[in-house]
Amino acid sequence: MRRVSPDDGALTVLFMPESAYGPTNQCIGLGKVLLDRGHTVVFAAERSWAGRLAPYGFVEDLVDLAPPNVNADPDASSDIGEAAGQFWIDFINETAPEFAKPTRDQLATFVQPTYQALIDGAKYCEPQLRVIIARHRPDVVVEDNVVSFPALMTGDAAFVRIVSCNPLEIRGDGIPPVFSGYPAADASAWADFLEQFDRTHEQTWKEFSAWCQEQGAPGLPPREFMHTSPQANLYLYPRELDYTDARPLDGTWHRIDSSVRETDEPYVVPPSIAEEPGISADDGGLIYLSLGSLGSADVGLMQRLIDVLGASRHRVIVSMGPRADELRLASNMTGAPTLPQTTVMPQVDLVITHGGNNTTTEAMHFGKPMVLLPLFWDQYDNAQRVHELGYGVRLATYSFTDRELLDAVDRLLADTGLRDRMAAIGADIRARDGLRKGAEIIERVGLARRGTPEIPA
Repeated sequence: MRRVSPDDGALTVLFMPESAYGPTNQCIGLGKVLLDRGHTVVFAAERSWAGRLAPYGFVEDLVDLAPPNVNADPDASSDIGEAAGQFWIDFINETAPEFAKPTRDQLATFVQPTYQALIDGAKYCEPQLRVIIARHRPDVVVEDNVVSFPALMTGDAAFVRIVSCNPLEIRGDGIPPVFSGYPAADASAWADFLEQFDRTHEQTWKEFSAWCQEQGAPGLPPREFMHTSPQANLYLYPRELDYTDARPLDGTWHRIDSSVRETDEPYVVPPSIAEEPGISADDGGLIYLSLGSLGSADVGLMQRLIDVLGASRHRVIVSMGPRADELRLASNMTGAPTLPQTTVMPQVDLVITHGGNNTTTEAMHFGKPMVLLPLFWDQYDNAQRVHELGYGVRLATYSFTDRELLDAVDRLLADTGLRDRMAAIGADIRARDGLRKGAEIIERVGLARRGTPEIPA
C-alpha cells in the first residue's frame, strides 16, 4: 500500500485492545500497516503497556482499568518489572484453580467473574476514553475486546469491532456454545450449557446492557456483552477452521484468515538445540512450547510440561512467561520470559499451545500441527476445533499422562501426510494476507466516514 498525506486522506485511527498479549499484538500488527500507510495510530491501551507501543511509532494515550493500589509499596521492585497486561495476569493467578473444572462448571466460577471484571474495567475507564477521544478526534475507532466500551461507539468516529477470540463468540444456531469446547458434530449438551450460561450471566448482562444505554449506546442483544458495528466487523480465524457453513454471517462481517504482526525481531535458534533439519524415527523434532502470557503464570503446569518434554529426544523452545525465574529448563531446551513468536514459529516442527486464538491462528498461518492444552475462555473451543478437524491433538490439561503427551508429539511429528497438508494450508493462508486485508477495511471505513475517496494500493 502506498503512503498517504493529510492532503490526500491520512486518517487518525484509535485502537482499544483488551489488556492481554493476544488482542494487543493483533492490533499492533494492523496498526503498523496503517502507520506505514501514512496514518496516525493512537493506542488507548491499558496503563501497563506504557513504553511498549511508542517504539513502533504509535501514540500512547493509556487508560487505567481500576483505581491504583493505594496500599502498594512504592519501593517494591521486580526483576522483570510490571508485565504488560499485569491487570489480567494477577486476575488469572487468583482464579487458576478453576481451570481444572469442566467448562460448564466454569461458567459460574470463572466466566461470569471474568465478564464482571471486564465490565468493571469498562465502567472505570469510560470517562478516560471520552477525554482521549476528544483529544485525538479519531476518524475511526477499533475495539478488540469482549465487552463494550460505549465511549468508543457513541462519538463522531466510525467504529470497527474486532473479534480475536474464537468466532463462536459470534453466536448463532447450528454451532456449539462459546466457551464450551463441545464438538460441532454432537449437539446433545448444547442446550444445557446455554441454560447454565443464562442462569449465571443473565443478571450481569441486564445490568451491563442498561449501563451501556445510560452512556448513549444501544442495548445489547441477548447473551451478548459486545456491540457489533453497523459499518464493519472483523474476526480473526482461518477459513480452514471456520464455522460459516453452519452459521453464515451478514455482509458487515469480514474474516481475516490470519493477522501476523511484522514487528517481531528475528530469532536465531541457539546452537545447542539447532540440529540439522529433518525428522526420522530416531531424530527429535524442534518444538515450540507456549501457554500464552496468562497460562504461563501457572508455574506448576509449566514445570510439569518442561519435565516431561525434558526427558524426550526432542528439542524445545520455551516461552517461559512472567514467572520465568521460577522455572527450571532441561538440557534439551532454551527459553526466555518472552519470545518473538512470529519469527520462532516458522522454524519449528510442532507447537504445544494453550489454544489462544492468536497462537492457534499463527500456527495455522505457518502450517504447524499442534498439541493443545486449553486453560480457559475460548481456548477450549479452539482446541476442540483443531482436534476435530485433524490439525492437532487436544489433551486434558490437568490430567494428561506423560505417555499421552509424548505419544501425541511423536504421532504428529511422524505423520508426514499431515505435515505436508499443514504446510500447504499455511502457504494458502499466507497468500490471503489477512493483515493487509484487515488494515484496508479499517482504512476504507474511516475514509467513507469522512467522505474521502478510497486510496489506491
